[in-house]
Amino acid sequence: MSDRRPTTAPSDRTGRATTDAGLAWAVLRGVAKAVRGFSVTFRQIFRKDVTTQYPKEIADLPPRAHIGRHLLNRHENGLEKCIGCELCAWACPADAIYVQGADNTPANRVSAGERHASVYQINYLRCIMCGLCVEACPTRALTLTSNYEMAFETREEAILEKWQLLEPPPPLGTAPGTEEGK
Repeated sequence: MSDRRPTTAPSDRTGRATTDAGLAWAVLRGVAKAVRGFSVTFRQIFRKDVTTQYPKEIADLPPRAHIGRHLLNRHENGLEKCIGCELCAWACPADAIYVQGADNTPANRVSAGERHASVYQINYLRCIMCGLCVEACPTRALTLTSNYEMAFETREEAILEKWQLLEPPPPLGTAPGTEEGK
């Protein structure tokens, strides 16, 4: 075994000093990036809050906003506008609408056309509120309303039948369960 100790040449010391300076610059750059990232947080701290106290305060929707529950419309004479053509079901990308058409009889006249929807269901667990069903309807029987308060306790409640879709939805703030938040 030899008792030799490694000697450091002046050129090694210079190289070592450069790596220390490079490390210091890397740390300084990292701190600068962290400060820049926190600047976003600090800017948000001093902004005014935009939280609404729903359902205590219900914000007004724009007049042409149609983002809520579907509504099956009727003619002025009381007959349904839906003719059971099933175009809305074909247009639905989520396959949330089920329509079964049937023929009108002179004794049981339901709609103005030759056919009517004997079964009409919309599954709101699948519906993505895209509005393609409204665009596909040739008689404008199906429209979207401004009532977006829809909460269901069971899966069965989320499937609205024809008789439920023919009734206009209640006004905003009157849905079951909203009185708990007031």
